[in-house]
Amino acid sequence: MKLKNPMLVVRDIDQSVEFYNRVFGLHVIMDFGANKTLTGGLALQTAETYQEFIGDRAISFGGNSFELYFEEDDFDQFADRLKGFQVDYVHPVKEHRWGQRVVRFYDPDRHIIEVGENMKAVCRRFLASGMTPDQVAVRMDVPMKFVNACLR
Repeated sequence: MKLKNPMLVVRDIDQSVEFYNRVFGLHVIMDFGANKTLTGGLALQTAETYQEFIGDRAISFGGNSFELYFEEDDFDQFADRLKGFQVDYVHPVKEHRWGQRVVRFYDPDRHIIEVGENMKAVCRRFLASGMTPDQVAVRMDVPMKFVNACLR
């Protein structure tokens, strides 16, 4: 058994393809019309065809119980670039207790998207600020092995 792809049900597949291309640079690598797979493995399925798959069950959007998670090496650049898009934010950029900065927003079908600062970048940011490796490990709640790997 092998997990292949996360698949999102979307109302307008062309609008979703455009969104994921503009915001993340993802491109269609397989196009089956009502189902498209994007670079990175994200699959999109039209709501009409998915409804056929599941029968009379309702499709709900915006349940706030699932998210797609992306990591970004240059988080500041991404957060600045994101301001140029018309996105509905779940919350603005915030820093979690372990130091990782994240932003969450909705795609056109109200699926939550989280973009987080790459954890190695968080580690390097703390080290560059003058923290010792031991202090970074405590601040991030990670093993020293992770901090040492970031030093390489």
